[in-house]
Amino acid sequence: MEETLAILRDKTFAPLFSDGSRAEVAIAAQLAELGDVQVSGQIDRLLVTQDTVLVADFKTNRPPPARVEDTPRLYLAQMALYRAALAKIYPEKRIDCALVWTDGARLMPLPDTLLDAEIAAIFKRNAAP
Repeated sequence: MEETLAILRDKTFAPLFSDGSRAEVAIAAQLAELGDVQVSGQIDRLLVTQDTVLVADFKTNRPPPARVEDTPRLYLAQMALYRAALAKIYPEKRIDCALVWTDGARLMPLPDTLLDAEIAAIFKRNAAP
């Protein structure tokens, strides 16, 4: 309970819980450009503003990784696919992804370069004959 309250009180997380944000948003997409990958999931927190889309997923790993580079690839793939699907819905907006580690109440932005590399790996796996 304390971890949850810490996240809600932290100003870093405020936009994720603003009036315009949404919780548990279902997402589904077919990404033919990645070798016909199908995405189906639930975005924990979604905020769409005039220029950007913020996507956040809560993770409860204990302890969480200290560095973004140590994030499990499964989580990177999940967020990279969410970003690719949302780019089809919001092609004119920048899409920023982050993980919210509940242990320590920490927001970890995921760099585009890391997510781009994950998309390239997914394409390579699925486009090969």
